[in-house]
Amino acid sequence: MNYIVPVLLIVVLVYGLIKKVNVYDSFVLGAKQSFNLSLSIFPYLAATFIMVNALRASGLDKYVTSFLSPPFSLLGVPSEVVELMLLRPFSGSGSLAILTDVYKQYGVDSYISRCASCIYGSSETVFYVASVYFAGTKVKHTGAAIPIALFCNLLGSVAACLLCRIM
Repeated sequence: MNYIVPVLLIVVLVYGLIKKVNVYDSFVLGAKQSFNLSLSIFPYLAATFIMVNALRASGLDKYVTSFLSPPFSLLGVPSEVVELMLLRPFSGSGSLAILTDVYKQYGVDSYISRCASCIYGSSETVFYVASVYFAGTKVKHTGAAIPIALFCNLLGSVAACLLCRIM
């Protein structure tokens, strides 16, 4: 494993020499383009981070969680992981903190922790990924991409909890 990156670098350099490509200039051009991409993505990421922090600081996430817990429990989702389901599409680090709290409170082998693990592992930070991809491609009208991704996250989370129940 320690040799993968050095071997990959050597392979790229040798391939560039064979194809007679100036590898250094290509690297600098790629770095320059990534800087411009980072600048174009920043406003979208900042908006996402500010929204997540505002929701958590205001306590609104707790109210929404308590409101949605009964319908989710009918679907087989424990009320203890509803907050994780709601936060996961917005924040990877925030949802990791919730997952860690679930582990501490219920232990890693409990049904609730297994559900939380499956939700965390099978869902995506939809808004972060969408902001990166759509800002990078200059797409301004996302259409149904985000609602479909959110629905798939929801469906996957419910299915994961049902599978954890029977396994």
